Order: sequence, then C-alpha cells, then structure tokens
Amino acid sequence: MSERQTIRRAIERAAMCGCLLGCALLCASSAAQVSAYGDKQMGENRGDELPKVLKGVQVAQHLNQQLPLDAQFVDETGKQVRLGDYFGQKPAVLTMVYYNCPMLCSEELDGLTSSLEMVHLSPGKDFSVVVISIDPTETPELAAKKKAFYLKRYGRPETAAGWHFLTGKQPAIDAVTDAVGFGYVRVPGPDGRLTQYAHASSIEVVTTGGKLAQYYLGVEYSPKDVLLGLIEASGNKIGSPVANILTYCYHYDPETNKHSLIVARVVQVGGMLTVACLGGFMFVMFRRDIKLGREHELTERRSEGWKP
Repeated sequence: MSERQTIRRAIERAAMCGCLLGCALLCASSAAQVSAYGDKQMGENRGDELPKVLKGVQVAQHLNQQLPLDAQFVDETGKQVRLGDYFGQKPAVLTMVYYNCPMLCSEELDGLTSSLEMVHLSPGKDFSVVVISIDPTETPELAAKKKAFYLKRYGRPETAAGWHFLTGKQPAIDAVTDAVGFGYVRVPGPDGRLTQYAHASSIEVVTTGGKLAQYYLGVEYSPKDVLLGLIEASGNKIGSPVANILTYCYHYDPETNKHSLIVARVVQVGGMLTVACLGGFMFVMFRRDIKLGREHELTERRSEGWKP
C-alpha cells in the first residue's frame, strides 16, 4: 500500500465520520428543541423551583392530630358510614387518592399492597385499610372495582372486611385532608376537560383512637416500618416526623402551558456530550489510520530491501 493510498483511505474515513458527525449535530439540535404544541414555550422554572400549580401541593405532617371521626362517607357497597366506624379497637392505614388517577395513585396503592403482603398482620383482624377518594364526583361503584382489584392482588380474600374504599362529598373530604395536612390542587387534564388532581403520595398510620401516628412518603413502603408503625399505633404511640421528600402526581402546568426550562437544558447538554464523544472518537481513529498506514508502508519497503 503506497503512502498516497494510505492518505486517500484516511481521507475517506474522515469524510464518513464527518457525515456521522453532521447527522449527530442535526439530531442533537432537533432533540434540544422543545416541540411546539399550541403556544407552549420554555418556562422560567429551574430545577429547584416548583411549577405554580404545585405550590399548594404538600404533605404537612400533623402528628397526634385527631381525625374528624364524624365525617360522613359512602363505602364501596353504597352504605353511609362515619370515619369513626373504622376506629376504636384497631389501628388503620389511611391513604388519600382518587380512583380515576392516571398516574401516581395506582403506584401508591400497588406499593401499599406489596408492603402489606409482607406484614405479618391481617386486615380486618389486626388493623384496617382506609382509602378515601379526594374526588367528590367518584362513585361507590368505582370504589368497589378498585377494592376488588387490590384485594385480588393482595391474595387474601378472607381479609375483605378490613379493606374500605370510601367516597364522599367535598366538606367531608376537606375535613380529612385538612386534618392530615394533605394539600392538593384540582387541575384540568391535557384535553381541557378531564379533571385531574396534583397531589403528593403518602400513607398514614392512625392510632386506635383516630390520631395520626406516622407518615410514610413516596410510593414504596418498608414492610418493617409499616409493621412497627401499626404495632406502636395499636398502643396509641405517636411516631416521629420523616424526611419530607415528596413524590408528586402531576401532568403538566395548565396555567402557563410551558415546559420546564431544565428539561430542555438536560437534552441540550446530552446532545453536546454525544457530539464531543463522537468528535474525540473520530480524531483518535483518524490518527490511528495514518499511523497504521505508515507502518504498513515501511514494512513493505523493508521487505523489498529498502533501507532508510
């Protein structure tokens, strides 16, 4: 192989890599742009700032707070009940969701059910599970479907009497959420019609007397912690506050209709890193080709009797 052929080969490889680099730049540029949807723009939010709609979304831990036991609800069978009907003898696990939630609520109930599967106590016998919908438009029929689904997932149908899926009117819902410290915001869905709720994910352990004993935040709950919380709550003991790291159920900001700037910045940085890595690879391979070509040509000349 002559030196001219070596150089030509290196140039061809460089041209091919240049095409790849051009494609990468084009893809990175396209990916870094936020696709237009109506009047959507990049918002002013930063990584350490919440969208305006989430300002009222929180879980304030009201330990030792008495729940409103006189609050009226409807259970999954359509029967009128008082919240206090589930207290007096056993502690309870309480959670606030809405049954038509398209995102986080199902994960929260999945996490609760998975945790209870490994807790060596029985709903109905040792404690109660009380699930309350924050949506006053939801019905007992929908609550019954949710109960059937999670009872089947739990795998112990004999514990059905310990699971309670409630619906109610706004005053009763407000009384419970205020006592729990469960802040949420009603927002329109992406189509402008479907009602959604921005809220955080948590479960609460409640004493036999109906006082808040412990909070567990997120969508996954340690069976050991839940077991300990229920045992302490059965003796009316109040736990300690936990780290307030919230997981939000939230679709997008319908008030500003803007994407978060941080998302676009992450995409842009990713594109720049991709281009930099590809450029470095091209440079190394180009030098390697030239070096190998020269070494090959020198070897051929020496084999033909040429001496430097």
